[in-house]
Order: sequence, then structure tokens, then C-alpha cells
Amino acid sequence: MAETTGKRTLSIGGLDEGFVLDHIQAGHAMTIYRYLHLGDLDCTVAIIKNAESRKMGRKDIIKVACPIDYLDLDVLGFIDHNITVNVIKDGKIIEKKKLKLPKKVTNVIRCKNPRCITSTENHLDQVFVLTDPEKEIYRCMYCDEKWDGKLARQ
Repeated sequence: MAETTGKRTLSIGGLDEGFVLDHIQAGHAMTIYRYLHLGDLDCTVAIIKNAESRKMGRKDIIKVACPIDYLDLDVLGFIDHNITVNVIKDGKIIEKKKLKLPKKVTNVIRCKNPRCITSTENHLDQVFVLTDPEKEIYRCMYCDEKWDGKLARQ
């Protein structure tokens, strides 16, 4: 750690190749880590929580030293489409990917309707469709149950 005008700053090394998820809402990095299954990857992952941000006040950042192909942009866009995805090659940002709400998410959230066919047929995928992009509303493809907007702790 380096001391600067009475404030402590943490220096995290750069990446040669990989991606950086920036502008994550403070406190949400671990949720993203779990939903993207970053713990299953055989690569280095750095999580920075509560970093100072001029734009957001506080933010989280995730740095991953593996190819961008390992990242499911639909899942990430579903969790928070305001996150910035920086693709790094040879130590430089070569691309900034814009996220958007996916039209459909599969096996990310579960239908809570006890009458839904997915409650009795465990082999069926949990599929939710974006029905109102303005209000960010997703509904179960099978029973039309509205998703409550809460991600489960995994």
C-alpha cells in the first residue's frame, strides 16, 4: 500500500491479457463472481471492493486473467447492464464492451410459482424472457410468472 496525503491507496497490478469488469455497484462483486462461476476458472481473479469512484462514489472491480470468451455477457448484462467490460491484450485496453439486457436468460434464476411445470419437471431449463425492457421485467417462459427482481445467494 502506498501512503498519499493521509489517504491509503491500494495498488493492484495490471493485466497482460484478460478482462476487467468495472463500475460494478459497490458490494456486488461477489454476486457477480458466483453467477459467472469465476471460481471454476483456472486463472487469476482479483476482486476490488469499495474502490473510490468519481462517477459512482464507491464501486467494485473484478480483474480476470483469461480470455473474454470465458465470460457470459448475457448473464452479466442480466445482473447489471451498466457494468463496463474492458478487454485487455498486451497490457492495453483494446475494446470496451457495452452490455445490454438479454432477451432471454436460461438457468440463471428460478421460477417461484409452485404450479409452474419447472417445479415438477426438474430436467426443464429455467427460462425467463424480457417482457418489458423499460421496467426490466422478466417472466417465466412456461407460466408467465414475473421475476421478483432478487438474485438468489448461490
